[in-house]
Amino acid sequence: EVQLVESGGGLVQPGGSRRLSCAASGFTFISYAVSWVRQAPGKGLEWVSSISSGGTSTTYADSVKGRFTISRDNAKNTLYLQMNSLKPEDTAVYYCAKWYGLGTDYWGQGTQVTVSS
Repeated sequence: EVQLVESGGGLVQPGGSRRLSCAASGFTFISYAVSWVRQAPGKGLEWVSSISSGGTSTTYADSVKGRFTISRDNAKNTLYLQMNSLKPEDTAVYYCAKWYGLGTDYWGQGTQVTVSS
């Protein structure tokens, strides 16, 4: 059974940092690209960042470029999102998602990040 379990969310002050983790199981993690996607209160899903299966290629949404860093440890089957210089508009539920072909096929349950003073 494929499982993606996010952790690391919480309350953080504006300008602060947070690292999210996504533990993957039930599939060959090293073989698939993975992404972070978020959903702010009352808004739709927003793609945040993606990383290739080997970790050599990364892409970011303009809204987080220069502040967030995606990475993966294939030995630990874990995806990360380092978030720096956080803003209130980064408040959202953050999901990790596994890619298959041209789309995602599995998502985690999400972790809440709230940026507020």
